[in-house]
Amino acid sequence: MSNILKIGIPKGSLENATVELFKKAGWNIKIRPRNYFPSIDDEEISCSLVRAQEMARYVESGIFDVGLTGLDWILENDADVKIISDLVYSKTSTRKARWVLAVPNNSPIKNLEDCAGKTISTELVNFTKKYFAERNIPVKVEFSWGATEAKVAGGLVDAIVEVTETGTTIEAHGLKIIHTLLETNTKLIANKKSMEDPWKRSKIQQVAMLLKGALNAENMVGLKMNVPEENLEDVISILPSLTAPTISQLYNKKWFSVETVVHESVVRRIVPELLQKGADGIIEYSLNKIVNKDDMLEHS
Repeated sequence: MSNILKIGIPKGSLENATVELFKKAGWNIKIRPRNYFPSIDDEEISCSLVRAQEMARYVESGIFDVGLTGLDWILENDADVKIISDLVYSKTSTRKARWVLAVPNNSPIKNLEDCAGKTISTELVNFTKKYFAERNIPVKVEFSWGATEAKVAGGLVDAIVEVTETGTTIEAHGLKIIHTLLETNTKLIANKKSMEDPWKRSKIQQVAMLLKGALNAENMVGLKMNVPEENLEDVISILPSLTAPTISQLYNKKWFSVETVVHESVVRRIVPELLQKGADGIIEYSLNKIVNKDDMLEHS
C-alpha cells in the first residue's frame, strides 16, 4: 500500500461541520465549487467528497481507507467496516440524531404493532424493513426521495421513519413521534485491510486522536489567574477541572498562578466568585483540542 491515506468527507449537511472539525484538529481542507476532490494541507492525505449514505460502501470496498458517516448508514448498507471513533457532531449541534416513527396527530396508530399492514415511507429502507421484520410486524416500506413529512401529512402513506435532532420539523408538519428506532451519530470508520497496514494504521490513529481532541474541546475554555497564598484553598475549592488545576508559584512567593479547563457555560457564574475569593488577573482563552490517552487507538 502507498503512503497516502484516502479519506472520504461526507458531502451535504455534514460537509461544512466536517471541514470545521478538521480545521480545529489541525488540517485545512479547501473545497472548490463543482469539485469532488478537496485539497488538504497534508501530503500524506487525499480527500474525496461522497454522500454520507454511500460512504460505508466505499470504505468497505477499499476505495477509501477512512470515512466519516453515520451509524445509520453503516447499518443501512450492512457494511463490514471498522468503527474507529465516535464523533458526536452535526451541522447544528453535538447531540445524537434519532430515526423515529411518526404519524399524523389524528392517526389511529399508537405504537409499533398498530403499523401492521400499513405503508411506511423512509430513506432508511433496509434498516426499517429489518427492524419491523425482527418484531414480526408486516409492513410495506417505500423509499422516500425527500419531503418525507409531507407524504404522511398528505395521506400518501400511513407513517414515516425520519431522522430528527429536536423533533421540531416533524411537529411543524402536524405529526407526532410514537417510537424511536435508532439513535445515531457520526462515526470515523476504516477499511479493515487498511487497518492491517502499519503506516496507515498509525496515520488513522493520528487523525482519529486529533479529531476526537477537537470535539473534546467543544464548549470548553481555559481559565488562568493569579491567587495570593492565603486565598489559594478557597479558590481551588470552587474551581472545576478535568483532573486537578495546575498550580505554580510566582516569583513573588506569596502568589500562585492557577490554571484550569472548564465548560464555557460556567464562566459567567464562576468568575465573580473567583474574584470574591481573592483571585486576580483572570484570563479566559479558547481551546482547539483536548487530547486524552483514551482517545488513542491500541497499537495491537
